Amino acid sequence: MKIAVVGTGYVGLSNAVLLAQHHEVKAVDIIEDKVNKINQKISPIVDNEIQEYLSTKELNLVATTDLAKAVEGADYVFIATPTDYDTKTNFFNTSSVDSVIEAVTKLNPNTLIVIKSTIPVGYTQKKKEEGYENLIFVPEFLREGKALYDNLYPSRIVVGEKSDRAEKLAQMLADSAIKEDIPVLLTDSTEAEAIKLFSNTYLATRVAFFNELDSYALAKGLDSASIINGVTLDPRIGHFYCNPSFGYGGYCLPKDTKQLLANFKDVPENMIRAVVEANRTRKDYITKLILARKPKAVGVYRLIMKSGSDNFRASAIQGIMRRLSENGVKIYLFEPTYKEDKFFTAEVITDFEEFCKNSDVIVTNRWNDCLEAVKDKVFTRDLYGNN
Repeated sequence: MKIAVVGTGYVGLSNAVLLAQHHEVKAVDIIEDKVNKINQKISPIVDNEIQEYLSTKELNLVATTDLAKAVEGADYVFIATPTDYDTKTNFFNTSSVDSVIEAVTKLNPNTLIVIKSTIPVGYTQKKKEEGYENLIFVPEFLREGKALYDNLYPSRIVVGEKSDRAEKLAQMLADSAIKEDIPVLLTDSTEAEAIKLFSNTYLATRVAFFNELDSYALAKGLDSASIINGVTLDPRIGHFYCNPSFGYGGYCLPKDTKQLLANFKDVPENMIRAVVEANRTRKDYITKLILARKPKAVGVYRLIMKSGSDNFRASAIQGIMRRLSENGVKIYLFEPTYKEDKFFTAEVITDFEEFCKNSDVIVTNRWNDCLEAVKDKVFTRDLYGNN
């Protein structure tokens, strides 16, 4: 097959690499530096499997900034452009997806457009009613830093259409994976969109639950780890995805929970709103605990949310930084992936020893052994040393 993938973030690049094992793939991005890196077999994002496959596998993959060239003769066009949540409209900003659908339809009206971007519930049906019939929504369920791995070993493949072409698409994705006997679910497009948003909101709910458990333990002088260990021994709950943090963040969970809440506009609900508000409450409480130490200067160790990733988009620690700054606290930042001198109001320090010396308190969402020598200064809620 000839396939174009528009967007080379975690979703787009991992799908491009996955499919390029067996098909001719052209990856499209507007950023020339990313295109050049991919063509040099260098991953522009931190993902061990993506880099390994680019370096060692024979992939039929070429990156380009030329959408028309990539789409010409393509059997499939995958859209993996970002859809940020717009706080003014209380809805996803789907303008990047809209523009790609319009452009691709004009360039190659016979191609099947596969939407991998996260979209509001009802979006695909609305676009079909506008006359764009060659659309299928296929939600992604990927972790940042493990995107290709999660495509090679998917938990499930969901395709938002019940048709022969949907079965063919699902089979193509399954054939490119390593995992066998992958559960495949064909649904209507609106159900597929709901599956994506409800899945991520459940994960956010789990994060929020264990964060609130941790807040309770801190307020009452209890041992969080002991409580979590006892709770998660129940096999129905399980000891996974339970390590406290400063809140949920990243590409998906913050915006997907807000979008799902917006989709509940005319439906009675309590939990979804609580999950959205719980993230704000957790950041407020964490900030209060840090301020209780009366620091004049706080050092923030890493913006990234977890190891094995270079993403700090909407990371919870940024909310902590903003709150501390509003309370007049000087902020220093140590983040090797960030190359500017300032990050909002924070002064970026590239020398780790200088960073530690200047900071009265060092705040980190996830522990790193390099902090051992200054552990008395460190504030973290990382109980288990994992993501």
